[in-house]
Amino acid sequence: MADNYERYKAIVIGTGQGGKPLATALANAGWKTAIIEQLYVGGSCINYGCTPTKTMIASARIAHLARRAADYGVQVPSVRVDMTAVRKRKDAVVKSWRESGRKGLERLEHADLIFGKAHFTGPHRVEVVLNEGGTLRLEADTIVINAGAEPAIPDIPGLSGIQALDSTSIMELDEIPDHLIVIGGGYIGLEFGQMFRRFGSRVSIVQRGGQLLSREDADVAEEVRKILEADGIDVNLNSEPRRVEYLSQKEFRITLRSSEGEKKLTGSHLLLAVGRKPATAELNLSAAGIETDKRGYIRINDKLETSVGGVYAIGDVKPGPAFTHISYDDFRVLRTNLLENRNADIRGRLVPYTVFIDPQLGRVGVTEKEAGTQGRNIRVAKLPMAHVARAIETGETRGFMKAVVDAGSGQVLGCAILGVEGGEIMAILQMAMMGKVPYPAIKEAIFAHPTLAESLNNLFFTLE
Repeated sequence: MADNYERYKAIVIGTGQGGKPLATALANAGWKTAIIEQLYVGGSCINYGCTPTKTMIASARIAHLARRAADYGVQVPSVRVDMTAVRKRKDAVVKSWRESGRKGLERLEHADLIFGKAHFTGPHRVEVVLNEGGTLRLEADTIVINAGAEPAIPDIPGLSGIQALDSTSIMELDEIPDHLIVIGGGYIGLEFGQMFRRFGSRVSIVQRGGQLLSREDADVAEEVRKILEADGIDVNLNSEPRRVEYLSQKEFRITLRSSEGEKKLTGSHLLLAVGRKPATAELNLSAAGIETDKRGYIRINDKLETSVGGVYAIGDVKPGPAFTHISYDDFRVLRTNLLENRNADIRGRLVPYTVFIDPQLGRVGVTEKEAGTQGRNIRVAKLPMAHVARAIETGETRGFMKAVVDAGSGQVLGCAILGVEGGEIMAILQMAMMGKVPYPAIKEAIFAHPTLAESLNNLFFTLE
């Protein structure tokens, strides 16, 4: 130990979906490992993202189905949502996962779990301000940064005058907003918007761009808009927030500017869902010589190594897709290279994702628009969910299936499945892409009847 720095073989900053399994793998391999967590084990996914939001979305879906009960010949006298009970259910699920993760790390023989705020004091040195008081100084040749991301705050005049919500604080409400205004038409804004509409709120979504879900094909985004509007959500496209005015404790006004002129919306609650930013501001990366881009993301190479040798960045703190499964794949890359002395990298990996609106949007591979930009010779298969037997039987006919295939080889290049369990159907086509299975083989495959997967036969029959 030099200069009061305790020596470890590895330091992992953050216990998200990449940091926790990596720390576990290193410790189990006999590496003396320090694991630093600021507050809760599990990272954004378990504590603020996937786990709590999808738990609450499940509650909202039950409320939605209860209101639709008569469509299935079932009489439900009335539907009342108890937000306190919804929140407590969410808290219980989160606590279970969080405590399980913490106990697992604490049981590791070669690891120390440390709760506090970490910052760099040199290329391979870290100081931790402990939550319980005091500081620790640590050093290691291998350091992994898994500090995650946090909600971004847009610059809107007057915003500081009201108590706006973000994707974390909105899940702590014990009341149903009278009128929730959502700034942002990405997956976070849409998931919360539909959720609270189903809980009973009036909901308005404000999107600067000309379509929701800006990275998707226009036909997919337009179908999503129609679905949300059919649910009673007010969607405002090409609308830029110009100012926010505080009217009373439970009321504010937001002024929007669009091609049609000014529009004013009055709401009770405001959700800011314009994206997330990397949690790097307090890491003192400059002391270590770790380079970032202009937005604060840590620059990495294809092996997740930063500008400082032996220091790596994984998960949402680096550029690229901010998904839990990508963070977990980052862990697999580092485990392979650090413990197996192999040469894995992140190039060319498929990035699947699901937007958990209802119906779900499952996506993987290239979009039709991207294929056109790349100059690919493609064919596009498309099938309305209203033509899917299982969807008809279950009364879930909104949306469509869409697949992009190479015109020459017949290989599936990507898909967008906007429909009931769209994420699960997308995964089937992802496996076909991984296995280089051409679409004719899927078209002629035997799938169990009646399942949603069976509809892939008919999807690709549209190319005949």
